[in-house]
Parts: sequence; C-alpha cells; structure tokens
Amino acid sequence: MRYRRLGNSGVQVSAVSLGSWLTYGGTVAEDIAMACVRRALELGINFFDTANVYARGRAEQVLGRALAGVRRDDYVLASKVYFPMGEGPNDSGLSRKHVWEQVHHSLRRLGVDYLDLYQCHRFDVDIPLAETCRVMDDLVRQGKIVYWGTSEWSADQLRDVVALCRAEHWAPPISNQPQYSALQRRIERSVLPASTELGIGNVVWSPLAQGVLTGKYQTPDDVPEGSRAAGRGRQFMASWLTPETLAAVARARHVAEEAGCTLSQLALAWCLRQPDVASVIVGATRISHVDDNAAAADLDLEPDVLERFGRVLEAVATC
Repeated sequence: MRYRRLGNSGVQVSAVSLGSWLTYGGTVAEDIAMACVRRALELGINFFDTANVYARGRAEQVLGRALAGVRRDDYVLASKVYFPMGEGPNDSGLSRKHVWEQVHHSLRRLGVDYLDLYQCHRFDVDIPLAETCRVMDDLVRQGKIVYWGTSEWSADQLRDVVALCRAEHWAPPISNQPQYSALQRRIERSVLPASTELGIGNVVWSPLAQGVLTGKYQTPDDVPEGSRAAGRGRQFMASWLTPETLAAVARARHVAEEAGCTLSQLALAWCLRQPDVASVIVGATRISHVDDNAAAADLDLEPDVLERFGRVLEAVATC
C-alpha cells in the first residue's frame, strides 16, 4: 500500500480507502462488514470514511465495532455532518448547534475520543460561513477532531473558506470529498485547480462509478442479482446504465487486460494519476473486492495506458 499526504497537512492516508455509504449498517451483513475492515487493515488501508447520515448512524456503529481493539494510532477515521438526522428545525445543516451536537453523537457511535477528519457533507447556504468555520476551529482546539474538511464544495466555496480561515487564524479545511471517476470528470475544470492553489487534498468518492467501472454490467437490463443496480443504488447510477456507456466500458476492459490488471484497478489508478487526489474511497461487500481494489495502489502503469483508458471513456463521461 502506498500513502499520500492529505493536502498541505502532515497526515498520510492510504491511496485506496474504505467507505461505508450504501453498505455498512444497511445492505451488508455486519460480519461481512467487519471482515472487510479487518482485511483492509491487513492490506495497509488506514483511511476509513463514513458519515452520520449513512443508515442513520448505523454505518458509524458498525465501523466503530469493526475498529474496536485496533490501535487508534494505526488508522485515520473520517465522518461527516450536514444532512438531516431528525425532524427538528436544528437537526440538519452546518449551524454551530448541529455540528457541535452531531460530532459528539458520531464519537459515541464510533466508540472513539476524536475524529481524524470531520467533513462538512455539503455547503450550507443558510448558515454564515464564519459560524461553521469557528465551530470547526473550536473542535480542533478541544481535541475532538484533528482536521476538518469539506465534501462536494465548489472551487469558489473552497477559496472563500480558506481565505476566511486564514484571515481569522482559524484551522482551515485540509480536504474536499468530491465525486470523481473516468465517467464523472467535472472536478477537473475548477475544483482540482483550486485544490492545487489552496493546498487542499481530495479524497474522491465513487471512483468506480457506482460499480459500472468494474465491468459487471453488460447491458442495461443485465443486472446481477444483489448488485447495487439491483437495489436502491440504481438511482445514483442510472445515467451510466446506457448501451453507449456500457459499450465504452467494455472497450476500456480491453485496455486493462492488455495492461495486466483488472478494469477496477485501472479505473482507480486513473483517478490516482492526479497529484491532488490523495485517496480513492471504495465500497466493498466482500473481501475479494477489498483485495482487488487495494492492489490498485501499487500499480505502476505507463502514462500511455492511463491516457488510452481515459480516451476510451471520454465521449460518454460527464466533463
């Protein structure tokens, strides 16, 4: 496993990390989830990402139990806050009250004293940015979190938050968590250049396009039983389950075969070619997924292989 610094911070995270969206605490049995986490640790994965809203707290609980007994210094634990956790007027968003209360709920569910990375799951247009920045700085100073970051914030929002934190001498965010894959390239236009400018690292989600870039889907109607497309996850991947996209994915598989790796590994390596991508967050519903994905971190591929892979999928990608 290879490790990368997260932005301008000193912390190093595994190039491949394990997430828990749509899996742990929900569709994946707890014993399988715990086995996947243990295997990830064996393979050198040290970055684990979750959120309070995933399965309404159950994902944090499962991940916490899976990490129980592991030396706390040996992993980097991240969670998020923003989405509704109740029906009350203060049960969502990035107000000081909601952030303050939710970080303590997350710590209890995860069974830890601090989070390594606490992320604003989305930008909150209804709360003054200074209020959010100040509570994050307070949490850093109190040792409840080590660093804080953002998720799906635009380039302008990243510039604004870093400028404000620097002006007020508050701890600035060190990371952003955007969606990124060979089929979803929007961050290349402005978010990645802003990240370089600001010293922000990216831990990207859905690098396999919800599993489409594993090659498991042959046609829009040929959906394996138990796959994400067979359940509620299909709503997040419908735009990729088209004949044109799946045909391009099939051609991309040939590039991977010629390079001597799996399609999944090549798709992850393609994301990691970006210096501002610190880690690719993958999901896993079985140990074999962890094994296959973790191997992507150690691939040494020629630049022309990555370029060919990108070109094959460029016509069907969102740019």
